[in-house]
Amino acid sequence: MQAETTKVAETTKEKMSFQAEAKQLLKLMIHSLYSNKEIFLRELISNASDAADKLRFEGLTDAALYESDSDLDIRVSCDADARTITITDNGIGMSRQEVIDHIGTIAKSGTREFFDSLSGDQVKDANLIGQFGVGFYSAFIVADKVTLTTRRAGLTAEHGVRWESSGEGDYTLETVEKEKRGTEIVLHLREEEEALANGMQLRTIIRKYSDHITLPIVMKKEEWSKEESKNIVSDEDETINQASALWARAKNEITPEQYNEFYKHVAHDFEPPLAYVHARVEGKQEYTQLLYIPARAPFDMFDREHRHGIKLYVQRVFIMEDAEKLLPNYLRFIRGVIDANNLPLNVSREILQESRDIETIRAGAVKKVLGLIEDLAKNKEEEGKEKFKTFYKEFGQVLKEGVGEDFANRERIAKLLRFISTHSDSDEPAVSLSDYVGRMKEEQEKIYYVTADNLKAAKSSPHLEVFRKKGIEVLLLSERVDEWLVSNLTEFDGKQLQSVAKGGLDLGNLEDEAEKEEREKETTDYQELTEKMQKSLEEQVKEVRITLRLTESPACLVADTHDMGGNLERLLKQAGQAVNHAKPILEINPHHPMVQRLKTEEQHFDDWTHILFDQALLAEGGQPEDPAAFVKRLNDLLLLTSLSGK
Repeated sequence: MQAETTKVAETTKEKMSFQAEAKQLLKLMIHSLYSNKEIFLRELISNASDAADKLRFEGLTDAALYESDSDLDIRVSCDADARTITITDNGIGMSRQEVIDHIGTIAKSGTREFFDSLSGDQVKDANLIGQFGVGFYSAFIVADKVTLTTRRAGLTAEHGVRWESSGEGDYTLETVEKEKRGTEIVLHLREEEEALANGMQLRTIIRKYSDHITLPIVMKKEEWSKEESKNIVSDEDETINQASALWARAKNEITPEQYNEFYKHVAHDFEPPLAYVHARVEGKQEYTQLLYIPARAPFDMFDREHRHGIKLYVQRVFIMEDAEKLLPNYLRFIRGVIDANNLPLNVSREILQESRDIETIRAGAVKKVLGLIEDLAKNKEEEGKEKFKTFYKEFGQVLKEGVGEDFANRERIAKLLRFISTHSDSDEPAVSLSDYVGRMKEEQEKIYYVTADNLKAAKSSPHLEVFRKKGIEVLLLSERVDEWLVSNLTEFDGKQLQSVAKGGLDLGNLEDEAEKEEREKETTDYQELTEKMQKSLEEQVKEVRITLRLTESPACLVADTHDMGGNLERLLKQAGQAVNHAKPILEINPHHPMVQRLKTEEQHFDDWTHILFDQALLAEGGQPEDPAAFVKRLNDLLLLTSLSGK
């Protein structure tokens, strides 16, 4: 950002420029959201409500922040002649640095990720925008200039800050006097939007989008004057919204539209939720929970630094946002509120961590959320099926983390997981573990799976050859989290999960006596060859052995039963982890012409052996230690073969 400083009436006024990306985002957002321009008021009121919540929380430990003004509210007014709308709150306010951090920079983290995720579809892009913390900037949909004046609670009057921008690339920052804490936003409406500077219309918008706000939203009463044939604004205040916590109301009093609007407020999203659950729990620990599953994953769902969670209230008093102790990490996409009746009001994060009451609330919340997801999964109607499909596409990877994180609910989570298998008709995960077990062959004892870097690699893995031949279903696991999943989910419904690329191939009763005898015979026949190959590859492999798992490929690599698989090893190395390399086992197909040739090969035995190993390594997604040597060997042998005519 560039800044030029000028003296104005003994105050410092700085003119600053938005970053280039921020300019682009601002322009895109204004045009994308224009079709639903009323939401500007909802966003500004939501921000004011959040500011009040933050004051309440900080005020628990420092009552002086209230500055003898503990009646919190949001005030809305308009001036038709001046073509302005003003939104004022007496919440926490902002310091100069906070204004720069939160207002002066649009989507300060993740702007690049935002542009990478744009589709070009204006509707979809508009929905995305709501996830990037840019709600304030919706003001520019209707305004050609916005003036924000603020002072943080606890600072003296001379620490007021005025921010002003036309939304086209520049903004100014000025130090001003402000007697009262909080924030005042003045929208200077575009000429074509002057109709919005109407008290009755503003009331309609507030009741439509912000009725659920727990703070009173106050406007001056308007009465019709026959003499002047217009509404006259009086000095008497009027509360426009219900000003009661939506979650505290009876479910039969709340419309689906109100639930959706509350979600948009609490999640700062522009899109309705996928599903929600509203429940009141009574007994020893009394609390109310209103929890939502978003329709779309937040862009920063996998950002370790970002704090995810829900809002915690105690008897309608806001305690903290992102109360990560109320839901486990694998449910970090859930949004909503939990309002407890009897937690101590001076609750701290340390107490939260130790509190038995919190543990009870957490267990109850997890139970409700998993129940909600199960209802989506069980729904046989087309709309319900689509909802679960959407849910799994957006949050399936995160849900898999729960198998290792939440031991108590491991079985429930496992039943909700969906996979692609060798029997799948599409590349969408639709196979549950229950589906798999239900169609296992009569003699089959294990659930088989293969892991790979991507789906294409999994589908073409040489380890699947014998399973295809026998018509045995294999789960294709290609997401990064899958290695974590199978290390924590060792069995399901009494059936052991078995990697097809680990240990000796044990098909149990699926392998007939003739196959076992054939394998024993070929092991004996090829013993000399396997020993010779093992000697040649002693630096690279633990063992060379005959296999019956291959029908087309000459060789494959297998991890020993208790060793780390090649795919997991590569993932850990990519993550910067120090990994002790475990030598793999090279299994060779005795029926393949290349292996049969090796039995009689003398002159180029080592070269052929190393090529077999490197090919097997490439087939499982690895990379030869010395790619140049691999290429040279291959070229030399190809040339030799072509010259000899063999």
